Formats: sequence, C-alpha cells, structure tokens
Amino acid sequence: EKDTLGEQPMAQNSSQQEDVASLASGFENATGEQSLGSDGRSRLLMLGAKRSGKTSIIQVVFQKMSPHETLFLDPTAGLEITDVSNSAFVQLQILDFPGGYDFSDGKLRPEVVFKHDAAIVFVIDQQDGQEDLAAVEHFLDVARLAHMVNPKLSIDVLIHKVEIDSDSYHDDLNERVRHIRQVIIEQLREEQLDIHPTFHLTSIYDHTIFEAFSRIVQKRVPQTSQLEKILSGLVENSRVEKAYVFDVISKIYIATDNSDLDHFYELCSDAIDVVIDVSRIYSVSKDSKGASGEGGSIFPYDSKSGVVIRMENNYVLHLREVDSFLALVCFMRNDPQINQGLLEYNFDSFKKAVAEVKARSIASLRSGGTRGGGTATTKGSVRSSNNIGPGGVADMKFSDSTTKKGRREDESKLR
Repeated sequence: EKDTLGEQPMAQNSSQQEDVASLASGFENATGEQSLGSDGRSRLLMLGAKRSGKTSIIQVVFQKMSPHETLFLDPTAGLEITDVSNSAFVQLQILDFPGGYDFSDGKLRPEVVFKHDAAIVFVIDQQDGQEDLAAVEHFLDVARLAHMVNPKLSIDVLIHKVEIDSDSYHDDLNERVRHIRQVIIEQLREEQLDIHPTFHLTSIYDHTIFEAFSRIVQKRVPQTSQLEKILSGLVENSRVEKAYVFDVISKIYIATDNSDLDHFYELCSDAIDVVIDVSRIYSVSKDSKGASGEGGSIFPYDSKSGVVIRMENNYVLHLREVDSFLALVCFMRNDPQINQGLLEYNFDSFKKAVAEVKARSIASLRSGGTRGGGTATTKGSVRSSNNIGPGGVADMKFSDSTTKKGRREDESKLR
C-alpha cells in the first residue's frame, strides 16, 4: 500500500492573516481531540510579544524564506495555522498566535488551546532590553494559564535575535540573557509552580534557530528514542563518531546518537545544501520522481541521493538517503583501513530498520494508536550483533568488521 505521509515537502499555511474571532468557532473542531486522534500530528503553539520574530522563525525554518526577506513581513494580525508534513516522522501543526495575544478576551478558550498534548514555543526578543520586561510578564501569564489547564504541557523559551557583532555587544548580550532567565526562573519558583521551561538562544541569521527547533521537534516525534538507539548501534559497530537523522526540507535533525560530540550541525547543513544544489543542476529531468516543492518545482532528493566529503580536519562525512526526505549523516575519521563494503552494508541495515519503524508507526496510527508504535527488528548474517535498547525496542544487527583486519579475522574463522 502506498504511503502518503511525506509527499508534500513544504509547509502549507491553512489560514493567512484571518481575524481571531472568525477562527474561534472552528478552532475546537480543527484542532480538537477528535481531529488530533485521527491524524496524530503534534502541535506547536507559537506565542510571544509583537515583533518578537515568531512568524519570521516559521518562514525561515519551514518555508525556506531568506532571513533578509523577513524584514518585509507584516505583523501577525490573526491566528495562522501551518501544517508541516515533510516526512513520515515530521508531522506538525504550528499555530502562530498574534503578538501579545490575550487569552482572557474569550475568543479562544484556554481549556481548548492547552488541554491537548502540545508544546508552547514562546519567543522573547532580547533586543528589547532589561528595562522592558513586558514580554517576560506575558510569558509568565501564559505559563500560569497553561499549567492550570495542562500541567504536563512542554514549554520552550526562545531568547531570540541573539546576533553577536562585537566583544562589547557580547558582554551586554550575556547580561540581558542572564537577566531574562533569572527573572523567569525566580518568579516560577516564588509562585511554587512546577514549570521547567527549556531555554534556547536563537537567531534566524545562523544555525542556532535550526538547532533549537531540532531539540523542540525531537520531543514531539514519538519515534525519536527508537531512532536514537538504532543510531547508537550504527556508531558502535561502524567506527562512526557522530550520526544524525535529518529532515532535509527543514534541515532539522530528529535524532542523533548518544555520544557527547555535538558540534557538527553546520557541516551537516552544508552537506545537505551540496546534495540539493548539485542535484538541482545535474540530476533533475522531466522523468524525475522527486516531490513537488513550492510553486510546483521539483525537489531533487530520492533514493539515490548521497555524498561523501573528505575534510581537512581528517574527517569524512557520509550522507545517505534513508527515507522520503530523510537523510543519515555520519562523521568518521579518514582511516584507509575501513572496509567500505561492510560500511555500506551497515548503512543499508540502518535504512531497513528506519523503514520498519516507519511501517509499524503508520500501522499503529491507522489502527487508532499513536505514531510512536512499533519496533525495528533488522537482522543479517554478520559476525556479531548489537541488540539495541531495553525491551526489544530495536533488535538491530550490524557488522562490526568495518576494517580490513576485522574482515581477515572473519575469513580466518570461517576457514
């Protein structure tokens, strides 16, 4: 049966600059319990003060708008709903509220907005300075209201517009960020509210906004823990130092292994750009089966997409397609002893495991469960196996004979 998830690679706005009152009557039906139970999408509630940068963030991350073009965006006058269906695992509904929205006006009831499993993403413009704490007060009002309706609601705070121009500016920036965090934490502690927001420093002009949304989206993807365990198995058995699963449309990663290394994001993003840009020039034809993007253009990414980049720091980057608009990105040392054939075997085993996680998740969703259902059980005739995760979350078998020496040992034992 053909899978329809992930066929639309770009986010779609289902309402543009509409009045909040006109949407209020249909809001409960559009985002209510019955709808959420049927499509399984996670919801992100984008809130913040006027001109804080909420809409710019959505446009840059999910609509691929250039950061400089956001200067010409109009303020959000009404509730905007953006549906994101980039891949089988990235299924989101983003609700962009007008700046400084007051839930006490009665147009949208808090018990409707906050009662479901969702995440609040609150944007604070740090350039407003320490003296104007209206945005912080607005956040505290929203946090109190949301906690009263749904204490389990996840809250992320984006301390936004963090652009560093000089050393002196950097000192002022640190002081403003510290002050914002301190006021929020102390006020929540004083009121004895069991709210623990996650703070992110972001800017649309660099990679920080993509890394922040990677961490936010990971908490909304039920399969993240399964993918992380499979990635850890790949790392342990293939001499890989760091591995990610990326959504190539938004360039956010939905899973990574459990190693401490975490400074490769920019290189991953550049590698995705290389694959897409070169493919756009040389690979797309009239017979291409790539998905349509904005304006009907073909997005050049398919099962044959991939790249190997050897860098000056003695690392080798491997990018492989693993599913529709999903990529495995790995970093390895440039070691001539690594057996490329067995490495490709492990990449193929990983791809099969991801396909099984996806298939079981879709089956669970269609049977009325959640998108997180299912386990991966990819096996093969290899020298050693790695049973990943407790409770059989993923019984994945990789070959650990990624070096020529290991292969000779295997052949010797066979003889």
